Amino acid sequence: MGISIRAYGRHRGVSDTAVRKAIATGRITAEADGTINPARADAEWAASTRTRDPPLTAPSRPVRARAATAANVDDMASVAPVAGNGGGNTYAQARTANEVLKAQHHKLRIAQLKGELIDRSQAMAQVFALARAERDAWLNWPARISSMLAAELDVDPHVIHVALEREVRQHLTELAEFNARLD
Repeated sequence: MGISIRAYGRHRGVSDTAVRKAIATGRITAEADGTINPARADAEWAASTRTRDPPLTAPSRPVRARAATAANVDDMASVAPVAGNGGGNTYAQARTANEVLKAQHHKLRIAQLKGELIDRSQAMAQVFALARAERDAWLNWPARISSMLAAELDVDPHVIHVALEREVRQHLTELAEFNARLD
């Protein structure tokens, strides 16, 4: 008399369903009473079961791509860096890198929702609009101020206006040479 299917599953470290499948496919045989002789079943199991295949590896990637993956993984303190074994990454390493990228994406999305990040194109458009408004204000300033200065200095208003406009345009030309880099 042998042991039950569930007991044999515990003995092998597998589920009782796996034992039932092994009996159904003929990999192991059960006794006439439905119990299993553990010694004989272990021998049959070992003889009819394939050994586990080694983990699949991804095709070799360029060094720059592996370094980028390692850098992304290093950003997350709780994840070990991706190390190439034999020129490729295992499925687990690729999955880890994918999870790290997802976490970074979620982190950026949360920062955006909190208002900590802004859209680059919107910022560029706003800076451009601000600079244009500043330029227009400077170009209109000589017309506004020249008559008051002319009256105060007792000079021809047109001469003052032309002189102020010339100097403002020269100043704006000097300012236009500044190239702001936003990257």
